[in-house]
This record gives sequence, structure tokens and C-alpha cells, in this order.
Amino acid sequence: MVAVVRTEVTMSDLVLNRRQEQLVARVREEGFATVEDLAGHFDVTQQTIRRDLAALCDAGLLRRYHGGVSMPSSVENLTYAKRQSLWQEEKVRIANLLASHIPDDASLFINLGTTNEDVARALMNHKGLRVITNNLNVAIMLSENPSFEVIVAGGVVRGRDHGVTGQPTIELIRQFKVDFGVIGISGIDPDGTLLDFDLHEVRVAQAIIEHSRQVFLAADHSKLGRNALVRLGPMSLVHAWFTDRAPPAEMAQMLGETGVQVHIAGEA
Repeated sequence: MVAVVRTEVTMSDLVLNRRQEQLVARVREEGFATVEDLAGHFDVTQQTIRRDLAALCDAGLLRRYHGGVSMPSSVENLTYAKRQSLWQEEKVRIANLLASHIPDDASLFINLGTTNEDVARALMNHKGLRVITNNLNVAIMLSENPSFEVIVAGGVVRGRDHGVTGQPTIELIRQFKVDFGVIGISGIDPDGTLLDFDLHEVRVAQAIIEHSRQVFLAADHSKLGRNALVRLGPMSLVHAWFTDRAPPAEMAQMLGETGVQVHIAGEA
């Protein structure tokens, strides 16, 4: 059995409407879809589908081709600004739930990602945390709490999101063994493989996993089935996955076998 923990949270409006969510899911399943096929499947006009596709492509969730759309590139992530705006309310609920599982006076790693920045924000009322991070946004935020000790891993700073990566980052992480490692991810294959776009970022995450007693994954439902080039490892590397919707049935056996706890924020 999969260990699923549901948290009662009042749902508010989604960033995407239900048809748009289903549209993205269908394109993910088929690989490519035409306007005509999508209009027939959803029983709406082609004009309506074109409006949906324009919004989804502008958001980076789909890619335009002549005659239709496909999923975005597996080698290039969405911009930091776009990732900040997508599924924002869901990310906040995930972050609040994850933060509730971290006690005061704990030690933890927090790596890159917009959801992890929400986790840091949710931790601001904690006391006595010792945090090692390669995310300058997280470091600046958490340093405002006088009871925290924040250590920044050195390395190369990425201008697009203020993330720090490289061998010096990994070497600093290897000096510690912490209570919790909080990681994000760009994509999750149906077999549970964790995927990302940046090899340097993946190597940092692997070091965090290796040097954490418990690993918490913060990833909303949009990461399921999303393509990304670099393999981080299997879902079994994490102890708990914090998300906003129950994973699909086809993942149940894998999650049960690995013993990963699934904590769901946002279900009524």
C-alpha cells in the first residue's frame, strides 16, 4: 500500500481551467496534437482551442508546431519568472505542509527551485534552524530570522535564478550530515525517475540526498510526465514526497514498493 497522507485545505481557483489541464495531459500522452483533433475531443470550437493553446504556449507549457502542438523541449527549462507564476497557490500549500514536518532546532539543506523558496518562506516562523543552501534567494530570506544560522554553499552563481552550482558547492555540502534535505525537481517519469534540466544542479541534489538523514521532495502535480534531459535517480531516493494531488494509479505499485510517503496538500 502507498502511504498517502491527506491534508484538508480549502481549494481556490486553479491557474489553469480544467479543460486546459486536460488538454496538456492529452498532448503529453499523445506527444503531438492538432487543433482539429483537440476541438473534436473536447467538443468545443477550434477558436476556443486556439485561445487555450495560445495561453499554454505563452506560458511555456506547450510548444507550437505547424498544424498543432507538442510538449516543451526536454533540454531547456521554463524561465524563472514563468516558473514563479505557475501553480503558485499549489506550491504555497505544498510548502506549508512540508514546513509543518520540520521541527524547530533542526538542520537542513534546501536546494534550488521556486517551490523550495516557498518552503523557506513557510519556515520563517520556526526557531533555531541551521540551514545550508545553494539558493541565494533562500539564504537572504532565512537570514532575516535572528535565531537561524544560514550557510551559503560557494560556487558559480546563475544570474537567472541566483542558484549556486559547481564543485565547490558539492564540496561544502559534503562537510555536513543534516536532519532533512529539501529538494525540488523538474520532471517525474511514470516509473518514478526524477529528472532535471541542468547536470550541475543534479549533482548538487545528489550530494544533498547522500548527506541527509531524511529527504523531502517538493513537487506539484505538473511535474508528472514532464520531460527533462538529466536523470537524478529513482523516487526511492526520497523518504517523503509533498505534492498537491494524489499520484496516478499507475505509480501506486512503485510508490508502495519503495515505501515513499506521499503527503497531499490541497485536497478538500
